[in-house]
Amino acid sequence: MSSSNQSVLERLFNLNANQTNVRTEIMAGVTTFLAMCYIIIVNPLILGETGMDMGAVFVATCIASAIGCFVMGFVGNYPIALAPGMGLNAYFTFAVVKGMGVDWRVALGAVFISGIIFILFSFFKVREMLVNALPMGLKMSIAAGIGLFLALIALKGAGVIVGNPATLVGLGDIHQPTALLAMAGFVMVVALGHFRVKGSIIITILTLTAISTILGLSEFKGVVGEVPSIAPTFMQMDFKGLFTVSMVSVIFVFFLVDLFDSTGTLVGVSHRAGLLQDGKLPRLKRALLADSTAIIAGAALGTSSTTPYVESAAGVSAGGRTGLTAVTVGVLMLACLIFSPLVQSIPAFATAPALLYVGAQMLRSAREIAWDDMTEAAPAFLTIVFMPFTYSIADGIAFGFISYALIKLLCNRTQDVPPMVWIVAVLWALKFWFLG
Repeated sequence: MSSSNQSVLERLFNLNANQTNVRTEIMAGVTTFLAMCYIIIVNPLILGETGMDMGAVFVATCIASAIGCFVMGFVGNYPIALAPGMGLNAYFTFAVVKGMGVDWRVALGAVFISGIIFILFSFFKVREMLVNALPMGLKMSIAAGIGLFLALIALKGAGVIVGNPATLVGLGDIHQPTALLAMAGFVMVVALGHFRVKGSIIITILTLTAISTILGLSEFKGVVGEVPSIAPTFMQMDFKGLFTVSMVSVIFVFFLVDLFDSTGTLVGVSHRAGLLQDGKLPRLKRALLADSTAIIAGAALGTSSTTPYVESAAGVSAGGRTGLTAVTVGVLMLACLIFSPLVQSIPAFATAPALLYVGAQMLRSAREIAWDDMTEAAPAFLTIVFMPFTYSIADGIAFGFISYALIKLLCNRTQDVPPMVWIVAVLWALKFWFLG
């Protein structure tokens, strides 16, 4: 790279001040991309369950990710990549659209509105106040519960778990090749992750796809092709159906889950990169602008909420310290647009190992819950188990807040309950009482 180009990048990203260089940042970006690029395959398959055009969702996923990465890189100057969030896409599909019978256009409208709220809350610093006010147990249990929810979706999609009228759920026919391959894929991705193989998730998905094609379980449609049209999902948000109490709760869940997920990822990855100053993030408002902008852009393009990815830690471990890492990921996301035939060749069961693996990683947050204090542990437990058992992230969060407030009240521990928790608990209780 010429010295003039290096000087431009130096001015944009302050490479020397962050003790890094162009080569290191680009390699860190490639590392992060390989760790998270599975989303360009998994997201269209999950959102495609709603009736959305998979090709359009694929394009929306790539472009929304690129926009988020570019804003984070150029404006926030953090080595943190963004893409449609796992868990949020599952909530969008299985809880809102399929569970509540909401049209996917209305659900996109809810995502768009949650992005607007994000910008307002970030601008007025309400976002930090909300996160700081909520108890650690509730924060961590939301992430853990989503992990179990993803696991249930994966196992059900692969046929490992099936409905049973006598026991509600039961073991499926594990002699089926799809079930066997899905479980073998999970073992494979764990082993590859243990040995720190870059791109372990995408390698597993592609391996299962190749085996599936050879066995005649799926059709191979090619690798490179024309970029699909984004028209079927572009600017398709429907705001008319949002004026109901149930949809207000949906917007709240989109906002709340992304709030904890994105803020936790920003702080965690930045801490690992040594970018925190006195325990706080410099340029925080700029970083928050990136994910808020990406949510709005993603909804307009045709995908569920876009959020910072914890896989960015892989790039940080490879030396990434500035926004050039995120920009590199964005460029690679756009380069993926020509691989739509490959995405359409991947069978649904091949993504089950990815969902299970991400679910296992999210469940690790349960370690941060104070299990020796039952007034903290019991509400966290209810939050975690209600998500998969009710097939609803929203219901899990609701019962977590309500039980936290009630248990603390009955145990004469009301001083532990922040005002925000009381407000949210009462709102959820009123919703259940009057609307079910």
